[in-house]
Amino acid sequence: MFTSAFTKVMQQRPIGVMARAVVERFFEPAKLDELFKNTAEVQYKRHLLFSSVVELMHAVVLGAEPCVFAAYRKRRHVLPVSDDSIYNKINGMELGVMQALVRDSAKRAAEVIDERGQRKPSWLPGYRVRILDGNAPAATEHRLEPLRDTWAAPLPGKILAVMDPEIDLARDVFLTPDGHAQETSLLGEVLETIRENDLWIADRNFCTVPFLFGIAVQSAYFVIRQHGRLKGKRRFVGDSETGKVYEQAIELTLDGQTRTWRRITIELDKPTRDGDMVLHALSNLPPEVSAPTIAELYRRRWTIETLFYEVTQTLQCEIKTMGYPPAALFAFCLALTSASGVAVIKAALRATHGEKAASEMSAYYMALEIKQISEGLSVFVSPEEWTPFRTMDVADFAAKLKEMAGHMKLDYYRKSKRGPKKPPPKKAAYENGGHLSTHKILRDQ
Repeated sequence: MFTSAFTKVMQQRPIGVMARAVVERFFEPAKLDELFKNTAEVQYKRHLLFSSVVELMHAVVLGAEPCVFAAYRKRRHVLPVSDDSIYNKINGMELGVMQALVRDSAKRAAEVIDERGQRKPSWLPGYRVRILDGNAPAATEHRLEPLRDTWAAPLPGKILAVMDPEIDLARDVFLTPDGHAQETSLLGEVLETIRENDLWIADRNFCTVPFLFGIAVQSAYFVIRQHGRLKGKRRFVGDSETGKVYEQAIELTLDGQTRTWRRITIELDKPTRDGDMVLHALSNLPPEVSAPTIAELYRRRWTIETLFYEVTQTLQCEIKTMGYPPAALFAFCLALTSASGVAVIKAALRATHGEKAASEMSAYYMALEIKQISEGLSVFVSPEEWTPFRTMDVADFAAKLKEMAGHMKLDYYRKSKRGPKKPPPKKAAYENGGHLSTHKILRDQ
């Protein structure tokens, strides 16, 4: 199936080849164009295919190309359109198309992960856990003409992501191009996706009475940090890894309906990064789920912060030159789809080297190798040699990834351990235009 030269590349640079194989499979052009055809409401394809736009933007997001125009210049001999057409397509990308793209890549990733039985243990057996969190892409440059006369930071929108902790990827996204919009404005769309026996975990930004009632109406459950104040008597129920845990019953009313739920209070041993020493979480989980268990579920919510950190630090998901909100949101969604590919690679590592070894792999160093080898793969490996990854069945594809993972030299990608953080020293008063000679400072020490 594969040439000897290609097999040698797989053995020497397995991470790069695994990443390219995942991209070939998850973003097969014919299926991408079909997804666009079934989802787009306003945009259409004439000369520029959606799959071509995704391939070009993926090169930018993965860091293989420095910007959209550089990616276009390299591909203009195969793209029958001008650079203006590329920008028009990206700047007008529909939110529904982006959401469908994220959902489709997550579905494909889950199929491969499940094939090898590499889901992580359930956080709470019997429940389908989902973590909800928001993200605001970084401010863009003032390139658009209406932005050139303001110093204010132009915000390109808001994103809500739904993470599945068992497969370690974003299952869904909800988008708005309005950078000033409240995250709660998207909760109506979120409620439409909730199913019976779901368990939704979220921060206090999402603690609204309509959202809590909406989850309960679907026969689903929540653990959401409290926003605002509620009074009542509490009782001590035990200790958790982060502090003492208390519980009390609280009543909430909406449209004449009153429900009694639980408020879990954690008195922290150490303050949060915001300086809080006490956390309150509301939950409608049944009594058999203990308060310390609920406290632990909320503590593990920070898993989605790790996902966002890896997406923003190892991928170019925040491209400051993209002033139009749809373009900026499209780049972020493509980064999430790339993160789904990373989740598949991590699952192959777990299947080959075990959970402990896989957890020690650095997303930064893996992404670095993918960027470094991408150009070489394009030059020395013909497009035809990637075709089998698109057509092989799920079992064969998962087995091939596991085989390639076996060639990895784990020490190349292991996370670097750092010591405890030290508080920064106090600086002298700020003086505009001041400067120092580094040489003299070091000499006089």
